[in-house]
Amino acid sequence: MKISTLVKAATVVGLGFTLMACDNQGPMEKAGEKVDNAATDTQNAIEDKCEDIKSDLDQKDTDC
Repeated sequence: MKISTLVKAATVVGLGFTLMACDNQGPMEKAGEKVDNAATDTQNAIEDKCEDIKSDLDQKDTDC
């Protein structure tokens, strides 16, 4: 019995969606997330320091 092309395509698409839905993070994804978090934390710390310096200098605009 031959399986139709439509059934084959539907199976491939279904498997693709199943794999995309996986939430397992590999070690590289975890490392990338840590780097992203560290960059965000650094950016926030720099902005906070900049605002503190502007405030200490009595600047009207304390946004950095």
